Amino acid sequence: MKFYIETVGCQMNVLDSELASAELISAGWERAESRKDATLVVFNTCSVREHAEEKIYSALGRLKHWKAQKPGSLIAVMGCMAQKDQSRIFKRAPNVDVVCGPGQIDQLTTLVARAAATGEPQIATSVDRFVHKNDPKAVRESFRLYDPKRLKETRPRAFQAMVRIMFGCNKFCSYCIVPSVRGPEQSRPPKDILNEIGILADQGVVEIVLLGQTVNSYRYVEGDKTTRLSDLLAEIDKIPGIRRVRFVSSYPTDMTDDLLQAVRDLPSSTPYLHVPAQHGADSMLERMRRRYAVGQYKEMVDRIYETVPEAAITSDFIVGFCGETEEEFQQTVDLVRYARFKNSFIFKYSERPGNEAARTMADDVPEDVKKRRNNELLAVQNEISLAQSETFVGKTVEILVEGPSKKETKSLSDALIEESDAPSDKETDLTSVDQLLASSRASVFGERGDRAQMTGRTKCDRIVVFDGSRSLAGEFRKIKITSATPFTLCGKLVED
Repeated sequence: MKFYIETVGCQMNVLDSELASAELISAGWERAESRKDATLVVFNTCSVREHAEEKIYSALGRLKHWKAQKPGSLIAVMGCMAQKDQSRIFKRAPNVDVVCGPGQIDQLTTLVARAAATGEPQIATSVDRFVHKNDPKAVRESFRLYDPKRLKETRPRAFQAMVRIMFGCNKFCSYCIVPSVRGPEQSRPPKDILNEIGILADQGVVEIVLLGQTVNSYRYVEGDKTTRLSDLLAEIDKIPGIRRVRFVSSYPTDMTDDLLQAVRDLPSSTPYLHVPAQHGADSMLERMRRRYAVGQYKEMVDRIYETVPEAAITSDFIVGFCGETEEEFQQTVDLVRYARFKNSFIFKYSERPGNEAARTMADDVPEDVKKRRNNELLAVQNEISLAQSETFVGKTVEILVEGPSKKETKSLSDALIEESDAPSDKETDLTSVDQLLASSRASVFGERGDRAQMTGRTKCDRIVVFDGSRSLAGEFRKIKITSATPFTLCGKLVED
């Protein structure tokens, strides 16, 4: 009874894989080092872009030989693609035994056991929130799963943890499928969140990442008291041992003054703000149903820099959305130059069945035009990123050392995985949570005993690499920056 999990997508999915691992371990399963050692392979999937789904289906097809050679072996598909495609997965990939939606992770072990016992495919997904608006089964998340004592051995690093503070999304952007597969917006009770973080602090966690589809929309109402994200940050700041708190991703219209003041004033809050803009033309934002204008976004950027001068802002952009003209695209370029983002994650539009854009708009921008615009915008952002990085040369910064730099490795799909935060036009790849847990793998310098090229992050989330001891992982250290690339600062350890 050994399992191996492959994960595609965002930090939400990485946390879901941790939750699934904890469920399986509690049921008596052991983690396998590779799929060759596993009797259960689980794919945690993403539906944001078509290419990510196709990678999953391709990998599932290649697993038919693995399964044929291992009697009793099982394959499970969980996550957003499981919720979107549901039983259609069995038709396209007949070797799949279990389909489990993101809100049914607590049922995964039961489904696996049932599939093993009966030989019949098993499925558990949420009901359609649009058809069954008042059905409690449309509330997709299980609060019971968030037990930090169970999750301790599934986290990639003992000193860092992700904490989900809200689920779902009610924004309904026309291009997005998340509200359909992740369900309605729900904020967790603050007392549960604070209790979880308190236990994490006792376990030695020093950095927390608060997660939500639109995390700064967090609101919890109890009686006549409303807890906002700024209030939650203030309470977390009181917990001994927690030295850094980040939150992702934010929605522009919910970037309120009280939240920015909390980021500025609270010692543990970090000046890193990921606020997707998606486009720089009002006409496109209206088609995307983003609920704000470019002028409002620029005003938000101005308030951020005015309130938190050292802030590092990052963003997401879609190029080639339905009907995008060259003039509209150039307005996006203008916005990137205006905001001077630390970096931007840029994606070519990919039509996703089930959302408003797929139903009502034509995907009419040619692929070669999408690619050209993607590369042009990326080049502009890289220029800005390099200029910002170069301002750190000669300065000394404090970083939280995360561990050795990661080499390219093979995933189950036999694709090379590049683990990097650098913006790119590449689609999401497969990566294994177990690979992330293997913190002792060789550095880019090769095996040198205790020495390795180490990596860490500044408080404003800039990646720093330096030559040092592996034993520094989890420590706060000062590094003098000697050189810079658009996405990485290089430096030397300042000895105490």
